[in-house]
Amino acid sequence: VEHLGAGRHDAQVDDLVIVAAVHDIGKNIVGVVLRCNNYEVIDLGVMTPCAKVLDTARHEKADMIGLSGLITPSLDEMCHVAAELQREGFTLPLLIGGATTSRVHTAVKIAPNYDGPVVHVQDASRAVGVAAALLSAQQRTAFVKKTAGDYAALREAHERKGEGAQRLTFAEARANRLKIDWARFAPVRPRRLGAIVFDDYDLRELVTRIDWKPFFQAWELSGAYPAILEDPVVGEAARALHKDALSMLERMIAEKWTRPRAVVGFFPANSDGDDIVLFADEARAKRRATVYTLRQQRKPSPGRPNLALADYIAPIESGRADWLGAFVVTAGAGIEAKALEFERANDDYSSILVKALGDRLAEAFAERMHERVRKEFWGYAPEERLSNVDLIGEHYRGIRPAPGYPACPDHTEKRTLFQLLDAERAAGVSLTESCAMTPASSVSGWYFAHPDADYFGVARIERDQVEDYARRKAMPLEEVERWLAPNLNYTPLKRAANG
Repeated sequence: VEHLGAGRHDAQVDDLVIVAAVHDIGKNIVGVVLRCNNYEVIDLGVMTPCAKVLDTARHEKADMIGLSGLITPSLDEMCHVAAELQREGFTLPLLIGGATTSRVHTAVKIAPNYDGPVVHVQDASRAVGVAAALLSAQQRTAFVKKTAGDYAALREAHERKGEGAQRLTFAEARANRLKIDWARFAPVRPRRLGAIVFDDYDLRELVTRIDWKPFFQAWELSGAYPAILEDPVVGEAARALHKDALSMLERMIAEKWTRPRAVVGFFPANSDGDDIVLFADEARAKRRATVYTLRQQRKPSPGRPNLALADYIAPIESGRADWLGAFVVTAGAGIEAKALEFERANDDYSSILVKALGDRLAEAFAERMHERVRKEFWGYAPEERLSNVDLIGEHYRGIRPAPGYPACPDHTEKRTLFQLLDAERAAGVSLTESCAMTPASSVSGWYFAHPDADYFGVARIERDQVEDYARRKAMPLEEVERWLAPNLNYTPLKRAANG
């Protein structure tokens, strides 16, 4: 978990001290916004143990604690921190933010663990208002009461929604899988099997593939690019930001701030139920690894299947040879080094800007690699001719879903992907214990080539599927439940701390 949290408020000086772990762009902006509004920010770093957060809160005589989560395991840790605050008698407000969090999750999963005020902060622009309301003698009581009431209503609505949704058993969902006529479809063999490594990719080529809309969204400027540059409300700010970004990109290229690296690979594969078996070679006699997938369980509308990614790979019994691709790309460790250099020079703006550009370059790299995979390395769409707008709009054959995201929400599947590609050696990207990627400006995922392959969300799943999934992965059920917590449509059984 990234932590935004513990502070001291002086009655004479507006000097709230916030202890923060700044990892993604939004949290960097939160820190800057708070500092600009006379709040001091102390950074505890990423993945800080709960005990350190609480100890710092006591030592600094904190006014509030904040937690920010970038990936789904952080959600479970937030619940733990809230419970520890309750156990140790804290009454400080708890702020919740980050890419994986939501108002509903905060209300349903986190707030019930703690009697103190719990508030989800949707974006950086609201952080100061929330902090001010929680510290104001005039506003606090009404603000806390209204937030608690809103969250109680969200919990009730969540319970009603769960009761009303029609669900399938896992067996029924499996029976309603996507049925592809494999007798009429012959998968294309990749032109190159195994891993392909790119050690120092051309940055200038990646710049042409940047999707600028998320860049502006990171700075909380909403609008389609390039129209946002002429927007009557945010256009002036967007133009200035865009100019600074282009200038920094030119410096980045000229001065070689970073070294983009990538590894992609293609492996003989067939599906076996809801799993994808990867073979050691094209003889397909020896299994090399297994990719485990999850299946939708909500009752679909008539004629629609309950999807799992395994549906897009030819089953073993079909007799068809098929393949699965994998990739890891990074904008390079130079991004983080340069950001740190700016931070040490007290240039927060440039630090945030280079991180935001690093994220965009990593996504652009993923887009460019996928294009080359379709046209060159796998070669199933050699005649493809698409503009950058078409690429951003995903108007092409095939998908590249990432472990930890809606179609494959289990982050631990990254471990298999990284082992297959030897990603740390080949691309300089490693995984933390919580399966976050380092450097942060990195992207990983799978390549599926079937024409019917499309993105979808697994969404809520039931205990019968989770138990089956844990058995297939030979993983303790409680560990699987922890990783899949946001997708569970049931409350896991309480287990003793010692197991």
